[in-house]
Amino acid sequence: MFSGSSRRALGCAVLGTAAVALTPGMASARSSHHVSHPAPTAPIRFFVPPPHEEAIQQSLQLLRQHRVRDALRIAALESKPKAVWVTKGTPADARAAVKDTIRRAGHQRAVPVLVAYNVPGRDCGGLSAGGALTTAEYKAWIDGFASGIGDNRAIVILEPDGLGLLPSNCGAGYPFTDAQRYEELNYAVDRLGQGARTSVYLDGTHSAWLGVGDISLRLATAGVQRATGFFTNVSNYRLLDYERKYATWISKCIAFANNPEEGGWRLGHYDWCASQYFSPLAPPGTPVNPNDISTWVYTDQWFDANLGTAQPTAHFVIDTSRNGQGPWTPPAGTYSDPQDWCNPPGRGVGVRPTANTGSPLGDALLWVKVPGESDGTCTRGAPAGSVDPEWGIVDPAAGQWFPQQALQLAQLASPPLL
Repeated sequence: MFSGSSRRALGCAVLGTAAVALTPGMASARSSHHVSHPAPTAPIRFFVPPPHEEAIQQSLQLLRQHRVRDALRIAALESKPKAVWVTKGTPADARAAVKDTIRRAGHQRAVPVLVAYNVPGRDCGGLSAGGALTTAEYKAWIDGFASGIGDNRAIVILEPDGLGLLPSNCGAGYPFTDAQRYEELNYAVDRLGQGARTSVYLDGTHSAWLGVGDISLRLATAGVQRATGFFTNVSNYRLLDYERKYATWISKCIAFANNPEEGGWRLGHYDWCASQYFSPLAPPGTPVNPNDISTWVYTDQWFDANLGTAQPTAHFVIDTSRNGQGPWTPPAGTYSDPQDWCNPPGRGVGVRPTANTGSPLGDALLWVKVPGESDGTCTRGAPAGSVDPEWGIVDPAAGQWFPQQALQLAQLASPPLL
């Protein structure tokens, strides 16, 4: 048996070996490209948080089973830059958590990615329920969060699902309102934006969720034109090409609906934007399909024909933490609620965090959802607390380490981790 100190030493040795062996992957996080606003003065190196204790233990267990390559894969997973989620507590707690991350990032001379996830009524009270109790409480919490950043460089992912799951999307009788949500997000955009070196991104959902016009209107109402931009695909699995195209259309739709030329006929008409679901230019019998990017050419054609001289300016970041194999297709007719977003099997991590995005509007590809952390106790439509039939166990609670899924994400990484 290993003693506590020897287990930690061995785990650190595994993680250190992976970090040395995977130098090219780490270099991608030191791209010479810059996040657009505020402009950094040096190439970006994203912050690598300390490894999960559970990941170290999993690596040690795999080593004891003589599964060296799998142990190295888990170690490699933990050696990559990831976001740090701040999800609860008092304003003082938020300030302390953020300030600690800023300090650790400073030791690495790296830029931290921070997730603010505490809006009232978050996740419609679902598997990631929680958040502040009132708008006033949330504003105070954001004050604490922002003060923890101060004048330091940071990227803030502001409230995943905050616009995709507005209170009006949560069903009748939900005890919060869309007006409150927009007030909270606008406050957060402005308060965080007071940081001279803070980049703030709002929720842009993903390419198989809200249509382009719908999410563009929500983003504009939440203050995206005063923020750095928006993010897509957080905690989801959509392929990078789909997300890059979808995000570009959102930026174009915002530009379209704010273009005053030609008498201002476009102004406010986010609802006119073509999308991943529909384009007036699609021929009969060939509809635009959110799962078939070859049909998206008709939406490209619509923006080319209707945007005018307006230039899209809203930038974006994309979460690639679990999209290496794309989305999961549940077995047809098997589950009453397949929950294809919730701990799907057979997925892999995607492109490593980098500022080389392949898009002039794309600021970064990031690992926002922490690979290996559960989405929640998924049941595929069975009663709460039931076994997840895809894994054969009761899944860990949201945010807890899920070793079986972590190993699959590492084994099926695209590009490979090793």
